[in-house]
Amino acid sequence: MPVTDTSAIATHALAVPGATLHFQVVGRGPVLLLSQSGEGDADRTVDLVPHLTDTFTVVTYDRRGLSRSTLHDPARPVTMAEHADDVARLLAEVTDGPASMAGFSMGAAIGLQVVARHPGLLSTLIAHEPVMPNLLAEADRAEHLAELSAIQNAHSTGGLTAAFPAIALHLGIDPAHDATEDDLTPQPLTPRRQANFGFFIGTEFTAVTTDDLDPAEAVRAAARAGTRIIAATGRTTRPTVHTYRCALALAARLDTEPVEFPGGHNGNTAFPRATARTLKALLGR
Repeated sequence: MPVTDTSAIATHALAVPGATLHFQVVGRGPVLLLSQSGEGDADRTVDLVPHLTDTFTVVTYDRRGLSRSTLHDPARPVTMAEHADDVARLLAEVTDGPASMAGFSMGAAIGLQVVARHPGLLSTLIAHEPVMPNLLAEADRAEHLAELSAIQNAHSTGGLTAAFPAIALHLGIDPAHDATEDDLTPQPLTPRRQANFGFFIGTEFTAVTTDDLDPAEAVRAAARAGTRIIAATGRTTRPTVHTYRCALALAARLDTEPVEFPGGHNGNTAFPRATARTLKALLGR
């Protein structure tokens, strides 16, 4: 489904087992899938996408259970493997060949699942600060799992008001003082975003903490299939943040140095222009 007008976003619905996925396609050139962090849906990178469409056919989507990607059975747990299979089915709709994928936090963890479950589907995976406790050594992994569990507990007892400070601490985010580029699109805490946060914390945290993917297998699968994995960190993310340490651990498994992206954990939304330049440089465009 080629898109020739880079200003026109084509929206689609895709039926997959247990859900219907909403996804968007815009731009021209090789396919680049953006897999979002946290509660982010297809619109999260609204400021980043326009700086990529001259070079890539950019695909964004709502993960199952978020926004317009509805679940057939909302009470049923969601797994990381299902998220990876959704990516495979989505990419099959838009391209016949390997695609590039830039995953951020949750999206990066999904990307590693894609590499392991669907060898050869991706030519390059950029994994920016993956939320993936299995990447860490035992003591650090236990800390990461405990931190995620504490956020879930805070949310279950006090809602988002209680969860947000724990999330900010977990990711090293200071909303009142973090720098950003100018003229960003406001992203207020709408009812839809609140619902997405609730699903992310209540359901997807469990998918992360119960995931049994062996990172070594993902790395081996990438090597066999010729998929390039690039571990990435935020330039201003504190080294104590667990997702930052996950990126370092992934880079060590790859025997590479992590690539720095602008900003911190959410640098792709805070610095969209600079992030686009970095993505283009990494992907040789």
